[in-house]
Amino acid sequence: MRKTKNEELGRLTVDEFRKSAKAPVVVVLDNIRSLWNIGSIFRTADAFRLTAVHLCGITATPPHREIQKSALGATDSMAWQYFPETLLSISDLKREGYTILGLEQTDSSLLLNRFNPGHLTKMALVVGNEVNGLSENILDQLDASIEIPQFGTKHSLNVAVSTGILIWDMFVRSKMFSDL
Repeated sequence: MRKTKNEELGRLTVDEFRKSAKAPVVVVLDNIRSLWNIGSIFRTADAFRLTAVHLCGITATPPHREIQKSALGATDSMAWQYFPETLLSISDLKREGYTILGLEQTDSSLLLNRFNPGHLTKMALVVGNEVNGLSENILDQLDASIEIPQFGTKHSLNVAVSTGILIWDMFVRSKMFSDL
């Protein structure tokens, strides 16, 4: 076994990435306060060739040195848009035919391992603030709430980690990624 060299990875250039087919998935960041989480989510969105990232409310926008530390250039390749309120992003996505899924623990959450995304054609994944999660007015707009099963003493995961788990699961189990 040997470590693969960077030139062997077949990475797209930023221009090639922009022109390439994208998975019809948008990640909506609802008032994310950590710049490192924002950058990490940009990197994950780039890795799975998602359509866009929506930055809402207090969520900071590129260019920002702290976002770049974890994004490592993904803010240059990923399409992104800022909305002063998350509801504006959700409203636009609903008009475009997206199913709105929130990553939140609610009384009617679907456990991620029991959620079947196979029939969906466009998904918006809404992730919330590191302390407060998704607000009630956002929950009212969701088509479904997804929860990651957890078995330890903690019942929460970092928002960037949770977003990565959710996107990986969608990648593995959804037909939306089959054209990439």
